[in-house]
Amino acid sequence: MSRIVAIHQPNFFPWLGYFNKIVRSDCFILMDNAQFPKKGGSWLNRVQIFIGDKPSWLTIPVDRSYHGVLPCSQIQLKNALPWREDILKTIQMNCAKTPCFKDVFPVLEAIINHPAHYLAEFNINAIQTLLDLMDIGQAKLTLGSSLQCNGAATDLLISMVKAVDGDTYLCGGGASGYQEDDKFKLVGLKLQYQDFQHPQYPQCHLSEFTPGLSIIDALMNCGFEQTGALIYAQSLTAPCHA
Repeated sequence: MSRIVAIHQPNFFPWLGYFNKIVRSDCFILMDNAQFPKKGGSWLNRVQIFIGDKPSWLTIPVDRSYHGVLPCSQIQLKNALPWREDILKTIQMNCAKTPCFKDVFPVLEAIINHPAHYLAEFNINAIQTLLDLMDIGQAKLTLGSSLQCNGAATDLLISMVKAVDGDTYLCGGGASGYQEDDKFKLVGLKLQYQDFQHPQYPQCHLSEFTPGLSIIDALMNCGFEQTGALIYAQSLTAPCHA
């Protein structure tokens, strides 16, 4: 039996493809040890939802006053700012008319009010909570910081897959721009591309479907059970290329 491993940073309320990768893996490594970018945007602290009638950014403010580089596990949230209240107001104002708002909003409210001080801590709690509510077990999650792995880029990925006794690495479609695929074969590991096909569901904002938004959008429109079913369905139909 093969043991499929996927690796990803603990993103902020990520899209459906992120959760599909968890479903399709036997071990999902949350890279809380990944370096946070000093400048620019990052899926670690921002994601898109509908604000008004167009996709716009929902962002957690973080402290970037540190020197050098830090992993996301050490990036502090700007808790002196009322960002939790602001995010909840934004979600409430823009999602109140969605079919599942009354069921989903109280859950998001509890997640967003989690008293975390660090970015990875906040995101991991959110991911774990949503996995449970969608009946996608979180037992397969492993923290990257718990593994004794070295190297950079592809070499680090290989080291992490081996550290959890994996023989197959499941990667997303965007990996082709930086990943050295040949290295996996050289060390005896199989490589699979996720090839995620984004499912469509009724969005109350527009007649034309907009893919790639935060899972918040799917939850508000479909609820926990149906969103989990959408994620599972893609794991059954999506091809893998070794």
